[in-house]
Amino acid sequence: MLTGSGKGSGGAKKVRKMTEKDIDALTKRIILPSLPVSDEEMARATHQDKGQKLARQDRWSELARRIRYADESRLTTPGGETASLLLAYGARSDVVSAAEDALHDNAEPNPDGMEALEEVLEDEPGEYACALVVALAHLDIAWAWHSITFETAPEKSLNRAHEHLERAEEILAPYDGVALDAPSLLAAQCALNATNEKRGRHLAEDYAKLIELDPEGHRHMRAMGRHMVQFLRKSPNVLEIEARRIASQTSDEWQAGGYTWVYLDALTADPAAIELLDADFFIEGMENIIDRKLDQHVINQFAAFCAISMAPASQEKTLSSRGEATRQQLHDCLDWILSDYLQELHPLIWSQTLLAPGQIPMLPSRRALVVKGRQTALRIIAARFASEIADGSSIAFSPQGMYRLPAL
Repeated sequence: MLTGSGKGSGGAKKVRKMTEKDIDALTKRIILPSLPVSDEEMARATHQDKGQKLARQDRWSELARRIRYADESRLTTPGGETASLLLAYGARSDVVSAAEDALHDNAEPNPDGMEALEEVLEDEPGEYACALVVALAHLDIAWAWHSITFETAPEKSLNRAHEHLERAEEILAPYDGVALDAPSLLAAQCALNATNEKRGRHLAEDYAKLIELDPEGHRHMRAMGRHMVQFLRKSPNVLEIEARRIASQTSDEWQAGGYTWVYLDALTADPAAIELLDADFFIEGMENIIDRKLDQHVINQFAAFCAISMAPASQEKTLSSRGEATRQQLHDCLDWILSDYLQELHPLIWSQTLLAPGQIPMLPSRRALVVKGRQTALRIIAARFASEIADGSSIAFSPQGMYRLPAL
C-alpha cells in the first residue's frame, strides 16, 4: 500500500508544477481497470428500455403493474436509482424527446404525442402509474420550454411552461402517494412543487414525507438538496437545517450519510451552498455511505465529486475564506477514496461530472464521453500521486486497495 494517502494524511506530496505532457506520460503508469459500460448503466438502461418498449406497444396495464411493483418493493439499481422512475422515464421519453427536438428547431412541438399520452388516462382510469408517466411528461416539457426558448421568447416560454405545469398538477391531484405507498408519486409531486415559489412553500415537508416513505432512496435526498438551493438567497440556513433534519431522520439507514446525500448535488448546483457546510460531518457521512454501499459506482461518484466539483476554481474567487477551506478539505478526500476504495474506473461518471449538465448545449457522443472520462480520471490520479511514481514506479488498484509497483 502507498503510505501517506489515507484519511488522516495531508494528501499527496507537493511536486514541481507539471505540464500536461508530463501528466500524460505518468498516466501510462496508472494501472486501473476501466468499465466503458458499468453494471449501474446496464441496470438503468434495462428499466428505461422496458418502459419505452411497453409504451410504444401500448401495453400500459403491464407498465403500470411494473411501476407499482417497483414502488412496493422499493426496487433500485445497484447504485440506488429508483426503478419506478426509470420505467416512467422510458415510457415518456419518445414524446419528451420529440418536443425538445422541435423546440431546439424553433418550432412548436407536435401536440399528437402529448394527446396520445392523455388518452392513456381515459383507458386506464384511476391508475396512478399511468398518471405518473403523463404528469412527468408535462413537467419535462415545461422545463424544455423554459430552458430552451426562454432567452428568445420569454413570455411565450413562461406561458407554455405554466400550461404544462398546471396540467401536471391537475393529473396528480387525485392521488395520495403516502396512502398508496408510492414513493414515485411523492417524488413527482416534489419535483412539481419545486418549479415555483408558491408551490415550494412546503417543499421541505413534502420531501420529509417522501424520505420517511423511502429512507433507503438516496435519489430523493439528492433531489431535495438540488431543489432547496433556490431558497438560499432568502434563507441561507435552510439547506443546513434540512440536511441535518434528514440525517437524523435516516440515521438508522445511513448514519450521517443523509447529510451528505442532501448536500451532494446542491454543492454542484450552487457554490454558495458550501458556506455553511460542516465539512467533518459531510466527510463522516461520505465514509458511512461508502462503508455501507461498497459499490464502485458510488465510489466513482464521490471520487469525481471531490476531484472535479471541489477542485480549486479557475475563475475569480467567489467563496469566503471559510468556504474555500471547506472546499479544499473535501477536495483532499480524493486521496483516501482512491487509495482505500477505488478498484475500477467508470469513465462516464467522470466526464458527466466534468461537463456539469446544463452548461453545454449538446452532449458529445457516448464514446467521446467515455474516452474523455477515462483521460480526465487518469490525469487527476497521476497528478495527485506524481511524487510517488516520479521514479518510474507505477500505481495499481485492486480489491485490496491501491498499491505501488516499483520500477524494474
